Amino acid sequence: MSEAMALPGVSPMPDGPIEGPAAWRRADMETDTSWRYSLSDSEIRELDDAMRSTMAQGLGIIEINSANFPLPRLGDRLRQLRGEVLHGRGFSLIQGLPIGAYSKEEAARVFFGIGAHMGSLRSQNAEGHVLGHVCDLSHDYKNDADLRAYRAAGPLRFHTDSVDIVGLFCLRAAMRGGESKIVSAATIHNEMLKRRPDLVPELYRPIHRDRRGEVPEGKDPWWIMPIFQWYEGRINSHFSKVYIKSAERFPEVPRFSKAQLETFDLIEEIAEDPLNHVSIEFKEGDLQFIHNHEILHSRGDYRDWDDPDRRRYLLRLWICPPNGRPLPPAYAERYGSTVIGDRGGIVCPGTEFRAPMEPITRTDDDHG
Repeated sequence: MSEAMALPGVSPMPDGPIEGPAAWRRADMETDTSWRYSLSDSEIRELDDAMRSTMAQGLGIIEINSANFPLPRLGDRLRQLRGEVLHGRGFSLIQGLPIGAYSKEEAARVFFGIGAHMGSLRSQNAEGHVLGHVCDLSHDYKNDADLRAYRAAGPLRFHTDSVDIVGLFCLRAAMRGGESKIVSAATIHNEMLKRRPDLVPELYRPIHRDRRGEVPEGKDPWWIMPIFQWYEGRINSHFSKVYIKSAERFPEVPRFSKAQLETFDLIEEIAEDPLNHVSIEFKEGDLQFIHNHEILHSRGDYRDWDDPDRRRYLLRLWICPPNGRPLPPAYAERYGSTVIGDRGGIVCPGTEFRAPMEPITRTDDDHG
């Protein structure tokens, strides 16, 4: 074990149930639907004008920022929505973008411009993609630990991404299913406290996770961090059963205990309980923003179209906001840093930042 990977200590735990706006259940979000925001005609015109301005200037997508993508009125609203994501319920859905009026590149520019008003955009993989493509590339991530689940079809388990905020933009919906499911980390803590208080401490103890072949310079192919960390009065979540369980492929990683395995299973059981999570039908033109430190998200199974040009297709951004929360030191091993406004994402030797218009893979030479 490298000196930098010395086992971090057990995270402090809250004294009891976690309260506040982020500790919600499904019924709460059915009563309060303010997490849905519909764009006005004037806001859509702002987006359209800004997008076409970047094209007229000859700017590449990766060159788009909040200064050259001006949103005089919508920009303020996006910052308000960002505040609700960071300090409120933990997620937001923006609807009403006329996706049918845009080419794929135009839609990507609009999404990238919106993301640039939310924060700095981070690399989502070792290839340096700051614009991600969530679509079926037939990656068998269940049997190949160096592949990623977002490049495969079918359902995804509840998990978090390695950045403060993840943004998803639906270009094409599946023929049936593929709903986005989100659950509160605070609710998982509270429910586990009711059902299995003996397992709650396991949430706050450090565990090994697999980097799945995306290894930063000087790091081990795995890292260590608790699932939950209680820091400065707030819960911080980081969970993916896939990344955790595959860490056992390394002989130097200790085998998981019975209590740990029961904890992983119970997290998913609580998250999948329909009383706890919100299930959102992802429609074309919808944009979803999720705070990874307080929300776990997943994807329902789906039936796709036979026509490849109609199959489910999302764009993704990993966003580091300038006003994020303080994070526990253990996050530095995955986020590269805990500095607010400059953390998160995946950077490995040879990573080159780019915003490709196609879901290229590590074997491709096109740097987009």
